Amino acid sequence: MLNRLLSIALLVMTVSVTGVWAQDTDRTSTGGAQTLQDILARQNAEKVDNSFRSEATGDPSIAAPITENLGTLGGQSDPELWRALRFGSADVTVSSGGEVAEVIMQDTGSAWLQFRQGPLLSYGAYILGGTLLALLVFYLLRGPVKVDEPFTGRTVTRFKAVERFAHWLLASSFIALGITGLLVLFGRLYIAPYLGKDTNALLLGYSKLVHNSIGWAFMVALVMIFVFWVAHNLPDRTDIKWFAQFGGIVGKNHPPAKKFNGGQKIIFWSVIVFGSVISLTGVSLLFPYEVQIFAQFNPLMNQLGLAEIIWGTTLPEAPLPHQEMQASQMMHTGAALVLMAIIVAHIYIGTVGMQGAYDAMGSGEVDEAWAHQHHSLWLEEVKEKEGAAPKSATPAE
Repeated sequence: MLNRLLSIALLVMTVSVTGVWAQDTDRTSTGGAQTLQDILARQNAEKVDNSFRSEATGDPSIAAPITENLGTLGGQSDPELWRALRFGSADVTVSSGGEVAEVIMQDTGSAWLQFRQGPLLSYGAYILGGTLLALLVFYLLRGPVKVDEPFTGRTVTRFKAVERFAHWLLASSFIALGITGLLVLFGRLYIAPYLGKDTNALLLGYSKLVHNSIGWAFMVALVMIFVFWVAHNLPDRTDIKWFAQFGGIVGKNHPPAKKFNGGQKIIFWSVIVFGSVISLTGVSLLFPYEVQIFAQFNPLMNQLGLAEIIWGTTLPEAPLPHQEMQASQMMHTGAALVLMAIIVAHIYIGTVGMQGAYDAMGSGEVDEAWAHQHHSLWLEEVKEKEGAAPKSATPAE
């Protein structure tokens, strides 16, 4: 009896495994339709090969002769036609409207909407809220970074007027872009239910106008600060000690630093990298049918194999204009949210987080005691150029 039960169990397992293998490799049993395995995988948010749909779009060469039964239908059934429209392989000709009017159906909009209303909103809120909470806790536990030595009353020029202009142009434009962008992103969720749809629509209308206009000022300022400061933000060996001491948090003394320390270099390159992504995708959104960055980006990612590593699949080589806009919007918003969190930390350090830090971008002049504590190597260079060595020229250890 036991042997019979084991034989039956083995037979069932063999049939099940064979059935699964057959469904994964051969759709004859389903007439080319999706299998149970496809449905279960999709329910578990697993990757599903959709080629059985995208490739089943008919073939005019197999059409029956016009004199035969069904000959007037051609070689493409109605379901095959709709699949071709869905996956963008149908030969569509329009009399007006250009390239955008040729897109009759594109299901990637559903995935984009789900991502925008789900992970993008939730993770964005976590990033910004978590950063603010962490800074508050840090301030309560650590307090502001004080200058250890008494102020000397002697100042040195930290930043020239043109440098401060570029910084404040970048800062003010980014704050305006951040506020208007958040209104657009969270308006329907938080403004419309409490202030009404009309108020939300009014705010979004002005936000769009401000956002699209001020973006150009941000891009100009981004280029300016890159030209002014890139030479001072190249990594060097002094950064190793700065990071080892967490900028002076670990240990009693402050690590030596040049004009920009290790932390400032991270902020600089974050602004340049994320700011460039924001700018490029922003221009693509402003001119969606003229600037199509992913048509150039996706083939390169596929050739390098990075698409498979990062996303687990290849990217479309020739994305539709709508797909370009959806990808640009996701990358634009994601990069902006990350940069907002970084800039919030930067604002904290430059205001209440560090004594005397605001003077560097306020008046451009900082006290020698502050410069000696935070940028001792840079202070030495300034004194040497002035032709007079500082009284305390030894870098802080």
